Amino acid sequence: MKNLFFFFALSILASCSTQNSKSLFNGKDLTGWHIDVPEMDSIPDARNPFIIRDGMLVSLGTPQGHIITDVIYEDFRLEVEYRFAGEPGNCGVLVFASTPRSLYKMFPKSIEVQMMHENAGDFWCIVEDITTDNMIERRGPKSEWGVTEGKKRRILNLTDGSEKPLGEWNSMSIECLDNQVKVWVNGDLVNHGYNATANKGQIALQAEGAEVEFRKVVLTSISELTE
Repeated sequence: MKNLFFFFALSILASCSTQNSKSLFNGKDLTGWHIDVPEMDSIPDARNPFIIRDGMLVSLGTPQGHIITDVIYEDFRLEVEYRFAGEPGNCGVLVFASTPRSLYKMFPKSIEVQMMHENAGDFWCIVEDITTDNMIERRGPKSEWGVTEGKKRRILNLTDGSEKPLGEWNSMSIECLDNQVKVWVNGDLVNHGYNATANKGQIALQAEGAEVEFRKVVLTSISELTE
């Protein structure tokens, strides 16, 4: 009887966990997202760089811009599986996103979790800020820090070699709780920031020059960070 109760309890927990998670794209269209690509404002036949292909969400890389969730999120884990489909390049996941085109008339106010090949897990401060340990070592001289154009906005990640070889699938897990952001790449803890100047916002993916395929973008509500 005790064993039966134990397995029943486990099944309830598993069911609750499943119900607590949701995919942010449906594999068919871009429902739940909107596009912000400056070139599309003035060039009527400019292509949308975000498409669904073979059930995957694909960033074609150009023209540059963002695909942004319609919904604001807080206290979540975002699990992303991605790969560069051809040449290595640049992309990113933006959390705590808000005011569009706040930087270089392109990037929404946010904290970027870098996906650039061989740099996955770096933070970029985009008119929002965040603190990490060893900030001078990882960000440069404090007098040059800032969150706008011309300032040192990049905070290097903690590891080398966490990414898979080009063409293979990478997993990235981003946990955002209150004012903290914690990032893993393929199971390695690669960054942990705190005292962020935002604690909620939209989620955005970039078109930033390289084609990137996303086969998983799943969000789960959380109440504590993974150790």
